[in-house]
Amino acid sequence: MAECDICGQEESMPYHCRHCDGTYCGEHRLPENHNCPGLQQWEQEGAVFDSGFDDTVLDDEQDDEGLAGSLGIDTGPGGPLAYFRGNMTYLMLLLMAVTYLSQLVVLFTFGNSLHDTLFVFSPEHPLYVWTWVTSIFAHSPASFVHILFNGIVIYFFGRLVEQYIGSKEFAALFLASGILAGAGQVLYQIIIGSGGPGVVGASGAALALMGVLTVLKPDLTVYLYFIIPLQIWILTGGTIAISVLLVLTGGSGAGGIAHVAHLGGVLIGLAYGYHVKDRVRLPGQYRFGGGPGGPGGSRPPGPGRRP
Repeated sequence: MAECDICGQEESMPYHCRHCDGTYCGEHRLPENHNCPGLQQWEQEGAVFDSGFDDTVLDDEQDDEGLAGSLGIDTGPGGPLAYFRGNMTYLMLLLMAVTYLSQLVVLFTFGNSLHDTLFVFSPEHPLYVWTWVTSIFAHSPASFVHILFNGIVIYFFGRLVEQYIGSKEFAALFLASGILAGAGQVLYQIIIGSGGPGVVGASGAALALMGVLTVLKPDLTVYLYFIIPLQIWILTGGTIAISVLLVLTGGSGAGGIAHVAHLGGVLIGLAYGYHVKDRVRLPGQYRFGGGPGGPGGSRPPGPGRRP
């Protein structure tokens, strides 16, 4: 038996919407009857399925190719980038892996100086604008756990956030939160005159995703380090409390962790979550990390320790 997400009626054979993962009774099974977020993707005018190949549909698809299409890169079905259409989370993870390997090559070939110039957003060189972006995907070469933890958090949280806000907004949120979180840490170091090694890592973006989910689904169950079940609002609140405490006590970089960047990422995510909460809806029975095996059985850990 399962309850309808709309009316609460118990159904022995419920309908499962493949667009929003919701569970519904017969009355609310149609997308238009449960305000399915997938409806936002169907904005074409006129017939979509037409034996004469509706020109308006083809025009819309061509317009949606954006910058990649204008550069001659095939993003359509069967193209080399087709897999990443609607899978921006995986693209971000791929960029993290490629950047990490590039860091190792540069570090062992040319040394620390060039490595830091290319990948580290630092208070010594805050106007190296390329590092605003490269530092998001770069991670500490000395600690594989750094990129592993961030990757796991982004894999679980990112897929859910992308599903409900769309790939374009997800990419914009990821990059903007990563840049702003890193800039916050660097600016703090400049103001207090502490200097420091600078910032690398996607934790600011990862924690922004956690902040979005905290607003949209505060009772979402996650498993901290795959073991401890917590509702996501508790995890978010604890992250904020620890970051604020360490920043106020002068330990913003304690343990090699950019706590200002962590705090900034969470706050950006919370703000964005409140901005979009009225136009997206998470399914009422989706349990993030529900138990071993099967759909919904993966258990995501909490956020990584580094920026």
